[in-house]
Amino acid sequence: MYQIVRAPLLGAVLSMCWSGTLFAQEPLDVAIVAPNAIGDVGWDHEVVRGKEVLEERFADKINVTVVDSVGEGPNAARAMNRLVANGTDVLILGSFGHMSDGMALAKKSPDLKVLHIGGYQNLPNFATFTVRHYQASYLCGMAAGYATKNQQLGVVAAFPLPEVLGILNAYVLGARSVNPDLKPVKVVWLNSWYDPPRDRSSAESLISQGADVVYSLFPGTPSALATAEEKGVYAVTTLSDNSAHAPNKHLCAGQANFGVVYANVVQSVIDGTFEGKDTFAGVAEGAIEVAGLSKDLTDEQRAAILAKQDAMRDGSFDPFTGPVMNNAGSEAIASGKTLNTSEIKSMDFLVQGIDSRLQN
Repeated sequence: MYQIVRAPLLGAVLSMCWSGTLFAQEPLDVAIVAPNAIGDVGWDHEVVRGKEVLEERFADKINVTVVDSVGEGPNAARAMNRLVANGTDVLILGSFGHMSDGMALAKKSPDLKVLHIGGYQNLPNFATFTVRHYQASYLCGMAAGYATKNQQLGVVAAFPLPEVLGILNAYVLGARSVNPDLKPVKVVWLNSWYDPPRDRSSAESLISQGADVVYSLFPGTPSALATAEEKGVYAVTTLSDNSAHAPNKHLCAGQANFGVVYANVVQSVIDGTFEGKDTFAGVAEGAIEVAGLSKDLTDEQRAAILAKQDAMRDGSFDPFTGPVMNNAGSEAIASGKTLNTSEIKSMDFLVQGIDSRLQN
């Protein structure tokens, strides 16, 4: 079973949950902490949707509590500490900003097991994982390259961080692989994970500059998607299939499945084999896939996209295999070289065909 708890109500609910009789063999208590309110798509939705995989796989062997609206800061530390004080065995943290408080809690609670989404620091009882969003982004880039009539793509991106750069670069590589005549891709950097008004205004700006495919890269809301739908241009997004928000113009999405990793971690806790390690999960592990492909794509185009996904799954294709040039005209990935995990996670360049510059 599971329940969703708003952070301000957490103490009262946990007191009620733990006032009953305890049995000798109790279910494992798992808590999922989401940074914002839960919508029907996007980051927080996917963080919480992972509970469905846990419930299906473990049934009554676990109890799942979901706490949303826990942004970084003092409130996060209080919420985490309260969960652990009331018996949480496995704590799943859904924000990069939860890292410091989560690490501090893990250090003083050696029996606690923590899984942090998007983090990069580990302890014996503190594991991390990241999804290879760039794989689905490459596939959606192919869809965009097929669909554009103006040869102009636009991207509304969150922050110029390595993970976001990897997703953006893969998207452009995918698009140019099927349409080498594309104009340089225009990018608007939000420098925010959640800004609905600027999501919308940025999409409008890109459309006014001729973009007929708008990619919402790590959206906090479906605002950019809805704008594309209103303006009659195609929409692409990360994390969730957003077809409901753009029923006519949804071109492609990268559909994340965090629950696959959650389940593996919970199983390791049950088995006594938990390791505080980093996991980089992608198509091969079932943690990401292309979804919501538009009916406007031809059968041949859809088949080509899905065939490329199969090649990612069996390891015969990797988007970051050279030669790849950066947008300053220098070699970024040498011919025959494939970037390793460390290189992908520290990406600091934009590929050829992107009309943007990174600040030093």
